[in-house]
Amino acid sequence: MTQAIQKTLRDSAGMRWTALLLLAMAMFCSYIFMDILSPIKDLMQETRGWDSTAFGTMQGSEVFLNVFVFFLIFAGIILDKMGVRFTAVLSAAVMLVGACVKWYAVSESFMGSGLETWFTNNLNYIPVFDELGVSPFYEGMPASAKFAACGFMIFGCGCEMAGITVSRGIVKWFKGREMALAMGSEMALARLGVATCMIFSPFFARLGGEVSVSRSVAFGVVLMCIALIMTIVYFFMDQKLDSQTGEAEEKDDPFKISDLGKILTDAGFWIVALLCVLYYSAIFPFQKYAVNMLQCNLTLTAPDADSFWASSSVTIVQYVIMLIVAAAGFASNFQKKANLKYGLLGLSIVALITYCYMGFMRQSAESIFAVFPLLAVLITPILGSYLDHHGKAASMLVLGSILLIACHLTFAFVLPMFKGNAVGGIIIAYTTILVLGASFSLVPASLWPSVPKLVDAKVIGSAYALIFWIQNIGLWLFPLLIGKVLDKTNPGVTDPTQFDYTAPLVMLASLGVAALILGFVLKVVDKKKGIGLELPNIQE
Repeated sequence: MTQAIQKTLRDSAGMRWTALLLLAMAMFCSYIFMDILSPIKDLMQETRGWDSTAFGTMQGSEVFLNVFVFFLIFAGIILDKMGVRFTAVLSAAVMLVGACVKWYAVSESFMGSGLETWFTNNLNYIPVFDELGVSPFYEGMPASAKFAACGFMIFGCGCEMAGITVSRGIVKWFKGREMALAMGSEMALARLGVATCMIFSPFFARLGGEVSVSRSVAFGVVLMCIALIMTIVYFFMDQKLDSQTGEAEEKDDPFKISDLGKILTDAGFWIVALLCVLYYSAIFPFQKYAVNMLQCNLTLTAPDADSFWASSSVTIVQYVIMLIVAAAGFASNFQKKANLKYGLLGLSIVALITYCYMGFMRQSAESIFAVFPLLAVLITPILGSYLDHHGKAASMLVLGSILLIACHLTFAFVLPMFKGNAVGGIIIAYTTILVLGASFSLVPASLWPSVPKLVDAKVIGSAYALIFWIQNIGLWLFPLLIGKVLDKTNPGVTDPTQFDYTAPLVMLASLGVAALILGFVLKVVDKKKGIGLELPNIQE
């Protein structure tokens, strides 16, 4: 008798999904920290003196080193040379270091310290960067914002490294298995981090009736410690897998300078790269200001201090309901029995309505915006399956851009019309936020699978590296621009809940218009060259 084939860890569904959970939870924690100050922008102005320019400059600093010191390219080289498990632990450690620096920068201990004095007197002029107009600091920028920006730069290096590492890890554990489902699940969990941040950052900042912004960041630091532990556990699981298979870690082709000529002369590359930077620049920077935008455009009346809606327990209850919305909605896509499928879908819808009602009763802008990723979690598997079996990727890009434009213009012109109408304004806000979340699923789901069809397979790895780098330029620039535009269009406004957001929102809508034009160009190119963007990914 022949010897039975030995099973490895990835042959066990339980073990490979455990590996995915470890990686996904690390990204979940990083997404929370990424926007940890976004829902408390008003408190940063009140307690630390950060105006919109300071806030936007600090928020844009996250990707500064990735863009201007090319750390994004170095991260890919590290991953190629050192493999998934080492890079996963390294990325979590780097994120933790950056998180600790940012926490100290906004803590009470930093205020009045010698370090605060040093940052006040220094980094007001950075040679070359100031001349180019891309300096991460400026004269008059609060010292706490400067030091927080330094920490956020470090965090951003680790976060970008983690993003590409997690994708590689999923490929390693799920190749030939449920890879699409695994990637969709990881993305869904990571996006829930945004909602978690929106709910819990203000919760910790106001805990006990005393405002402390450092508590919110400390919450994020604890999560980054958990992320590091998760990656260490993954390290040993991955090492065990390699010892079982005897395989070396898979490595993609590293970025090569010689590839630049082929990529930069490829029209398909430029269409995808520009679509990417335009679309993501209209979404991620917006997230950093969305709560403050709602505070400025909605009529919110705080509930009685002794009521259930003002208690700390309502935050926990609402978050549990959010998890039910996400879990039931996501799971409904994978049920073969109709009664179970529609039962879970119905549960998700009822839970979503309950969540929205609780957000209304709490009169909380942050809990209102927290619905942003919920519809995305529900429809991401549907969109992925549709693209796989029916195609229409280019058409989805066009539809996503139209929804993006409509949402930003609604926030700019329609929502302010309902100020004073407590119910109508919140209904408009909820509907627009959910549609924007759906658009957030629509475009990435159709954009990324299209890249291999547009770019020569020999340079696909290098093309992705360049696309991510170009995307990071937008993620650096637009948080800064939104802050500057806010301050320029609101001279003399000191109340952080009274800003007029019309100009920044029109600017973001214009990015959607440019993306829409490129979407139509892409359809024309696809039709002329027969690229196959409208064809299904799975060919019968």
